[in-house]
Amino acid sequence: VKKLRPSVAFVLLVAGLVVWLAWLPPGPEYAGWRSDPPNQPAHEWPTADGFTGNHRSELRDITPDNVRHLEVAWIHRTGDVSQGGDGEASTAFQSTPVMVDGVLHVVTPFSRALALDPETGEELWSFDPHMDRSDSIQGKVTTRGHSVWTDSLASPGEECAQRVFLATFDAQLFSLDALSGRPCEAFGDQGWLDLGADVARIEGRRGQYKQTAPPAILRDVVVVGSSILDNRVADATSGVVRGFNVRTGVLLWSWEPLLEMGDTPENRTQLPPGAGNAWATLTADEQNDLVFVPTGSPSPDHYGVWRPGDNRYANSLVALQGTTGEVVWHYQMVHHDLWDYDIPSPPLLFTLRRDGVEIPAVVQSTKMGYLFFFHRLTGELLFPVEERPAPASDVPGEKAWPTQPVPVLPAPLHAQALTPEDAWGLTPLDRRSCRRRIEAVRSEGIFTPPSLQGSIAFPSFFGGMEWGGMAYDPSSGLLVTNTNRAAAVLTLVPSEQTSEVTLSRGGLLDMQTPTPYAIKRELLWSPIGLPCIKPPWGLLHAIDVRSGQLRWEIPLGGLNDLVKGLPTPTSWGSASLGGPLIAGGLVFIAGTLDSRIRAFDLATGELLWSDKLPAGGQATPLTYRARDGGRQYVVINAGGHSDLQTRLGDYVVAYALPVDSREVVRGRE
Repeated sequence: VKKLRPSVAFVLLVAGLVVWLAWLPPGPEYAGWRSDPPNQPAHEWPTADGFTGNHRSELRDITPDNVRHLEVAWIHRTGDVSQGGDGEASTAFQSTPVMVDGVLHVVTPFSRALALDPETGEELWSFDPHMDRSDSIQGKVTTRGHSVWTDSLASPGEECAQRVFLATFDAQLFSLDALSGRPCEAFGDQGWLDLGADVARIEGRRGQYKQTAPPAILRDVVVVGSSILDNRVADATSGVVRGFNVRTGVLLWSWEPLLEMGDTPENRTQLPPGAGNAWATLTADEQNDLVFVPTGSPSPDHYGVWRPGDNRYANSLVALQGTTGEVVWHYQMVHHDLWDYDIPSPPLLFTLRRDGVEIPAVVQSTKMGYLFFFHRLTGELLFPVEERPAPASDVPGEKAWPTQPVPVLPAPLHAQALTPEDAWGLTPLDRRSCRRRIEAVRSEGIFTPPSLQGSIAFPSFFGGMEWGGMAYDPSSGLLVTNTNRAAAVLTLVPSEQTSEVTLSRGGLLDMQTPTPYAIKRELLWSPIGLPCIKPPWGLLHAIDVRSGQLRWEIPLGGLNDLVKGLPTPTSWGSASLGGPLIAGGLVFIAGTLDSRIRAFDLATGELLWSDKLPAGGQATPLTYRARDGGRQYVVINAGGHSDLQTRLGDYVVAYALPVDSREVVRGRE
């Protein structure tokens, strides 16, 4: 049995005490918290993530009894799609529309804002920010949503009484009149702000600094994070989070996640730390003046010698006061990240009912397959978490953190280790090849540090959970999320040897300038192009938040668009990008490699309906009813993703029950 060093044992003892205290019922000091009654009518979809990030609607016209009758009601083509090449970047249509006041607001990969009739898909207006579409803007061109805000001080019908806030891929922020699409000229410079202005270390790196998440809005503040390209440089652009006046665009506050980390004695002789940015969607708690910020890893992701310590605020959930930007509490989910385990998804707010007490809660999903539950106002853990020993690094100068937090409940939704005995293949040759690859590298469980030999990252940097997030149903207490199961190999390559590197399919080599090592990242594939781990490779899970227990899990998706001519049972599942939607006792989700959208019974996980999309559905669906007495629609953007080899497109697809049979098959009100 390995004995812990005294310092590690002390950390574990303190962690155990903290967990025990957090397990106690909340005291009277929490009595003043404010709950989350939605201000918008239940038939709307007010943000890209629904109400309080919960991806759930109260509509129930479409139910388990009638969902099999769903059919395409209309399709809108945006025209915004690029395969890449000829100097233009490729697109990924990942956004979720917003439906407010009878208008469906859509944003395209090129950051064009569209207003559509929600019952016909007809375009009402469009706004083109003329973003830089060239491949100098590095990465897939995408955005995952925009935001709509109603000014309580304005008269109805007044210009800019309702605004669309559009954060573009090339880092501009526009304020648009929701009725016409014209810029609100009182905001910033004639309706827009340059979000790259005054950001530390952005000079010469504009193409690496982007916006992909919808702005968060609470009270009179619009809050934005940023997306920063990984692994290019050690001193990456600042991951600053900023709050602007929602009417004027005046900067109210800024919060630098790594400022304190850069002022340690160990770091003063090195380059300033960068990134630690919040690229995932932020979640606003307007009633309690909180904005929840999931942060990513510091730069560079896989070499931490120049950023010693736990790298406070990186890889954390941080609760900021919305009006001031001050840190209220934070919890770090990965210490001294070496695996690109960014916190990837929008925090989800809900009310946890335990022993007759209502607790304001927030849950965060992670790439590691972990779910962390917190008291929303204090950051106290609501389920136990243990600090467990983690493997040491053998890279010169690297001090991997000796422990990492691992939830006891809910249990991890992804396997935590990969051994040679776990190697899988469709044929004996495949299996032997995969086994040899695993045997040749370090594989000591999750948090095995990158090495010159090569190290298994399992889960990989692809997750676990990803940016699509979770959905929560308060009536059943079920939290639903999808996970990817993939293994990767992380290999540090001396800078002078990079010209000799060969990459497998989809592999990446990033320089991490000016550190001594580049990083080679490769998913673990068999010779015929299937994962080296036993299926399923994608799952859908339902967790009871009252007990922390898994209610059900099922394989999600298939590979029949990826592996031509090979039998690929749906029991194998597939990777997915995009999150779930809960409505009417159903879970709707797309995102998989077979380009289908599916509906499952929320109570059991049984598949009840599916349909083939015209392109990959790497997005999260929404649902709404446009008017009293109208039909309920389920809408998804289908535009594909080249990294997943799904078909690219520009489709907004709306489903509804048939008009002529609606009264027969309509669910109970």
